[in-house]
Amino acid sequence: MEINKNMKAILKLIIAILLLVCLADMPYGFYQLVRFAAAFAFAYLSYDYFKSENNVKGTIFAALALLFQPFFKIVLGRAIWNTVDIIVAIGLIYLIVSAFRKKKE
Repeated sequence: MEINKNMKAILKLIIAILLLVCLADMPYGFYQLVRFAAAFAFAYLSYDYFKSENNVKGTIFAALALLFQPFFKIVLGRAIWNTVDIIVAIGLIYLIVSAFRKKKE
């Protein structure tokens, strides 16, 4: 399934927002939902980047899909997960902004 660049930007933005909401004290089910959504989104983005022969981004998103996958949890502690969530959200927003800047040029 091929989605256009705007839809990929919206997907990245939604995941970034969800990751930032994880900084708040939420019910455990919300964190599980975010893990599923993030793992799915990162797996799709990894596939898409590998398909377009951008292997560096494809590898990064594959690693993120593995990190966020909900089946074999990686226990990092709340402080480390919060840091990871912030870094990944900033990275996703950076990719959105750089893609729109590139589109304008």
